[in-house]
Amino acid sequence: MAPAPSPLAFIPFVSVENMMRLVHHFGIETMLRELTDAIEADYLRWHLFEKTPRLASHSKEGVIELMPTSDGEAFAFKYVNGHPSNIAKGLQTVAAFGLLARVDTGYPLLLAEMTLLTALRTAATSAMVARRLAPAGSRVMAMIGNGAQAEFQAIAMKAIVGIEEVRLFDIDQAATQKVARNLAGSGLRVVPCDTSEDAIEGAHIVTTCTADKVYATILSDNMVGAGIHINAIGGDCPGKTELHKDILGRAATFVEFEPQTRIEGEIQQMDDSYPVTEFWKVLSGEAQGRTDARQITLFDSVGFAVEDFSALRYVLGKLEGTEYFQQLDMVADPDDPRDLFGMLQRAAA
Repeated sequence: MAPAPSPLAFIPFVSVENMMRLVHHFGIETMLRELTDAIEADYLRWHLFEKTPRLASHSKEGVIELMPTSDGEAFAFKYVNGHPSNIAKGLQTVAAFGLLARVDTGYPLLLAEMTLLTALRTAATSAMVARRLAPAGSRVMAMIGNGAQAEFQAIAMKAIVGIEEVRLFDIDQAATQKVARNLAGSGLRVVPCDTSEDAIEGAHIVTTCTADKVYATILSDNMVGAGIHINAIGGDCPGKTELHKDILGRAATFVEFEPQTRIEGEIQQMDDSYPVTEFWKVLSGEAQGRTDARQITLFDSVGFAVEDFSALRYVLGKLEGTEYFQQLDMVADPDDPRDLFGMLQRAAA
């Protein structure tokens, strides 16, 4: 008889099904608020984290990326892709999974789907920044690009910032209709719009979230008036932007990790002297956020590994006392750590 696996061989795995059950159990707005606070707490420990631009493998179809980081006690990485052409094939543009591990032993602590979790953490990060940078009393949001991320963004801005109305635009009207259906009953006034100009009329927060890997002008300079916050979160990579560069010339721009954003963000259009502020400095008091009501603030978000670290650690904490995970036999852990071959032999008995 093969020996029973060591207890250390098992780690919790959160499948897509269980991630959905977890969200419904606690409530999406509750999870978004708590996840926002968890990400902010880790931004306040920014100096503890290993920081490097993500490792990207580009192809003509899209990109596959690995996003690692560690705070010295735990290590996390995310596998994620971005393939805009997948939509035409009936596939997700983004698919992801992630792992959290102990630094002292290297043993994993959690394996989890991160397609849903990335949508949640991206929305939570956007809201974390907007509650510091958006104009006081912001109540109207424009959502330009109504794909898989749109509803999460709107609900997070409602739960964390207090948004009451979301104005929708997408070149695909079916996408806008989808978001409007999904947000019915959310407590938000939902206004489908025929143009992006209509969508941003009266908006205090403008979120752009498009996927095509090309230079595009989702917002032109003449569309952007004073006193708004722009949340540019579309699928980022070298050669892909959403905003006209003249907007950046008028905006105070905030980023996650500058070396990565210089490669992938809106600021790739600007020269190296273009000033940006890493957002953790606003939270720590080392830099100012919004300085006056008429200022244009821009969060040039490309996503960063610390946010995924926060999300994985948050989910691990939420699993306690629930059944929303499976135990996977993931680690070969023989009684005698030198006798891996012997464990293999005994498995045939």
